Amino acid sequence: MPEMPPPGHSAATPAPNRPDRTGTAETSRRSDIDGFMVMDVMNAAAAREHAGHHVIHMEVGQPGTPAPKTARDALRSAMNSDNLGYTLALGSDPLRQRIARHYRDSYDVDVDPARIIVTSGSSGAFILAFTALFDAGARIALPSPGYPCYRHILKTLDLVPELIETSADGRWMPTSRDIEDADLRSRLAGLLVASPANPTGTMLQPARLSELIETSRRLGLWFISDEIYHGLTYEMPATTALAYSQDAIVINSFSKYFSMTGWRVGWMVVPERCIRVFERLAQNLFICAPAASQVAALGAFDGGAELDANKRTYAANRDLLLRELPTAGFDKIVPADGAFYLYCDVSDFGLDSPQLCRRILEDAGVAITPGVDFDPVRGSRYVRFSYARAASDIVEAARRLIAWRQRLDATSPPRK
Repeated sequence: MPEMPPPGHSAATPAPNRPDRTGTAETSRRSDIDGFMVMDVMNAAAAREHAGHHVIHMEVGQPGTPAPKTARDALRSAMNSDNLGYTLALGSDPLRQRIARHYRDSYDVDVDPARIIVTSGSSGAFILAFTALFDAGARIALPSPGYPCYRHILKTLDLVPELIETSADGRWMPTSRDIEDADLRSRLAGLLVASPANPTGTMLQPARLSELIETSRRLGLWFISDEIYHGLTYEMPATTALAYSQDAIVINSFSKYFSMTGWRVGWMVVPERCIRVFERLAQNLFICAPAASQVAALGAFDGGAELDANKRTYAANRDLLLRELPTAGFDKIVPADGAFYLYCDVSDFGLDSPQLCRRILEDAGVAITPGVDFDPVRGSRYVRFSYARAASDIVEAARRLIAWRQRLDATSPPRK
């Protein structure tokens, strides 16, 4: 049967904006984004392992521990008594209520459970936030270095990431002046800040967080706070943006502190006036977060003893690396306040960071991530170490890196 023309068009008149069908169909312009390089490093590490080599994984921000036993037990029980069908698009009521209690217990902040949206990991939350808040072409300020998927998701949604260069002297965090200057250059619609941050692990002090929120309010910007590494701080407690503004968009996840990366469950807190906007989008884009993961997430809140033990391991790993990495030549580090990362200047090695990471993987069997994933301009000078693995892995990684550096020095010509 011949194809019928669209209403209002004759068979001889092509519909407007109809793709040219004379050639091969092409993928969309929106899909033309960079890959997530840490996943490529994981692929290279897996190839080494398949070839029979032992690799220590310091490339990925993934806890080496499973979900807490309380989470697994909760799911086991539900599998015997619940069909685990669709939940409400905004998430199950018990989980949303428990998250609201978490804000009271952890931050002394009251949050109406109605404002909480359970999402398919923090990634689902970013898709919802960027789609709900910004029209195509809007410019959103992002500190650089930063999590690469921010800018990749923005580009996919026809939004424009406006990178704000930060520095080690400023603990890799933007200032209000940085945001004001960026807004003068190109009118901004929003600002996204993570504290603790990936890849640097540094944090905003409360006064600086408050100032950025006030600057965003004054400029008419949406303020999005990525709080996925809350719970993993070593120098000072984290402060939620909700302590300073009920208009902030707060995004969190069960992936990091709760050790549930593969379960793909997170949450966000939105202003009351935006609830229905986000609900409509969630209904259409995701229907709901996985019901099984929501059950496990609710159980995870009862696993505090196990989760705090994990955090003590990370703290010990951090201290060990800060002590041992300089012996291996990684001596330009801003000590991280939280998360489980160290961001190191490696310009003295004489190789760009992708080359250095490949060499360390091949020669030492340690997988780390090049900084170009996090900073497309200056990242060739930096690498990121993740210390979320077991203590024995971090001890062995330090030993291998020091031995590798000693071999390198023994075979390299003396510097003049």
